[in-house]
Amino acid sequence: MGKIKTAKKLLKMNYQTAKQIDITSYLSKQGFNTEKIKGNNAWYLSPFKNENTASFKVDISKNLFFDFSTGIGGTIIDLVMNLHNCTSFEALKKLSNTGHSSFHRQYTNIEKKKMYAITKVTDLENSKLLAYLEDRKFNLDFAKQFCNEVHYTFDHQKTYQGVGFKNDADGFEIRYYKFKCCLLKKSITTILNDSSTACFFESWSDFLSYLTLKKRIPKEDFIILNSTALVRKTNTILENYKSLKVFFDNDNAGKLAYHHIHKQAPKKTIDCSVHYADFKDLNEYLISL
Repeated sequence: MGKIKTAKKLLKMNYQTAKQIDITSYLSKQGFNTEKIKGNNAWYLSPFKNENTASFKVDISKNLFFDFSTGIGGTIIDLVMNLHNCTSFEALKKLSNTGHSSFHRQYTNIEKKKMYAITKVTDLENSKLLAYLEDRKFNLDFAKQFCNEVHYTFDHQKTYQGVGFKNDADGFEIRYYKFKCCLLKKSITTILNDSSTACFFESWSDFLSYLTLKKRIPKEDFIILNSTALVRKTNTILENYKSLKVFFDNDNAGKLAYHHIHKQAPKKTIDCSVHYADFKDLNEYLISL
């Protein structure tokens, strides 16, 4: 009995520790950007459904959320449970040892968040950006067709350039060596070719890797999540296809996202990660060749 009580006590302590993880920090790492901050509240587009007006509120001082579009609310554990369709214990395991910061520290710094602006979007021409793409073994013709060169600033000071991949909300996934962010709104990217087959990728880099390996653009539709947290945004389009080819990462997040799609359409879903099972993702496999 003593061991059982000790185990329950430790589990309760773990839950209490997890609840101290800052929700805004967690959302940022999942690819969700703040739409506005008003008083103690940070507002986001709902991670549970498509919308144009932010209805997802985080009370920064209390570290609690409420989504007005769905009526879902609670602690960060409730958030993870609903994002990943998992139990509270599974949510606890996802949050363990993730390096997220305590909300007490985050709250004191939230008003210091830098403001950014996109100053120019052009075709890819910067030699350093092209070298970055070549280092990742992408076919440059495909990269130039689907990516842009994005010029942006933080606090209207120094101008930076990055490889930009546009999403369906007119936001850009920005990449350049160790730098990674999303400018403007976060969303999935759909590239439609009037096909009965859809290929699903976690990121644009896996999408470009697929085209590079194929050496052509197959007659398929392409759905790029830009974050596994956005997998629910694909729910309404799955029924449009006879075949769903999934190329997600070989990690827990990738497998959870795959199982979400498989649960919605079990007879149509194909797990293509078996073709690069010894690698983290499709791009890592491409680089190894």
